Amino acid sequence: MKIRNFFLLVLTALIWGSSFVAQKSGGPQVGAFTFNGIRSFIGGLFLLGFILLRGRIRKQSVVPQTKTERKNLILGGTLCGIVLFVATSLQQLGMNLGASAGTAGFLTACYMVLVPILGLFLKKKCPWTTWISVFVALFGLYLLCINGKFTLNLYDGIILLCAVVFAVHILVIDRFAPMVDGVSLSCIQFLVCGVLSLVPMWVFDMGLAFQDLQPWVSVLSDFDVWIPILYAGIMSCGVAYTLQIVAQKGINPTVASMVLSLESVFSVLSGWILLGERMSFRNLLGCGLIFAAILFVQLPIGKHKEV
Repeated sequence: MKIRNFFLLVLTALIWGSSFVAQKSGGPQVGAFTFNGIRSFIGGLFLLGFILLRGRIRKQSVVPQTKTERKNLILGGTLCGIVLFVATSLQQLGMNLGASAGTAGFLTACYMVLVPILGLFLKKKCPWTTWISVFVALFGLYLLCINGKFTLNLYDGIILLCAVVFAVHILVIDRFAPMVDGVSLSCIQFLVCGVLSLVPMWVFDMGLAFQDLQPWVSVLSDFDVWIPILYAGIMSCGVAYTLQIVAQKGINPTVASMVLSLESVFSVLSGWILLGERMSFRNLLGCGLIFAAILFVQLPIGKHKEV
């Protein structure tokens, strides 16, 4: 793995992890789908402005020059947006039905195991060192996220389904990222995700009542609510997901998923620093195992074979 790509993925995980604080404070106030929808639109519009500004500075067209490039960009962005919408919606549904944040974080991170398994069907092979690292990191996540008795319920099953979709998201990015401009792909992804969020936002957050929007509008009129939304929209969506797409070019998707799992570590650290949440020795041991697994997978013991 290139050092540059590695640190970009770590930065992505850092932004996602710190965004957990914003989601935790902003999501319950405005509604899950309202929060996800607005932040997706903000992320998409932020990237659109960046693309236009970059085009003016470089004095070149921002539109893909060939029919193939346009097709890959539109198809890739649309597919990424659909998959991302499904994944985030399932995650939020599971948490709304009763899944704890720790359990949700652990089960979502199971995409680390699912990515190499699904990748086998796409002829993307991994050496034994990567498989060992994946399971060590997964055990570390268990110690980090699960503090009590671990049982599976219906909502936990929904979160596991969310992990499957997130694994698909990583593989879709792996498929299209080398073909198109990463920023443009990310921009379309979030605009699609935002549009798809409008229907559940109307059903669940507005209560199918356009004639009585006063409670919903009054919440959004509070400036304090927009601080976490803007952070999640600009940093988590606009910046971090774009970094993910750019950094994943030429990287084995299994290794990328392991580095991105640091999101859980950074979310716990952010809660400790910003919200005063405590970290036990068990949590610290989990963090250490995840870091060790990610360092181990970088050692030149086996060659990452990518097809």
